[in-house]
Amino acid sequence: MGDKPIWEQIGSSFVQHYYQLFDADRTQLGAIYIDASCLTWEGQQFQGKAAIVEKLTADEDPIMGFHQIFLLKNINDAWVCTNDMFRLALHNFG
Repeated sequence: MGDKPIWEQIGSSFVQHYYQLFDADRTQLGAIYIDASCLTWEGQQFQGKAAIVEKLTADEDPIMGFHQIFLLKNINDAWVCTNDMFRLALHNFG
């Protein structure tokens, strides 16, 4: 079927990189956000690289199901997250 579409390659690479940083050293996540980035975490909103990293490094919650959506933008040949939406998956509909 050929290579994956470029958008799928970018998304897969970004997600892999994000969760490697998240698991290893969350303070390094600042590199993928910009000062105009927004994070919505369970209805709470955080804006800016520093506020987002502070939120992501503050919690050591138990592993739970969740949904996360990233809006990516290419700025100066680097992909950054301009909007990150996180929501716990609290209900099992299966």
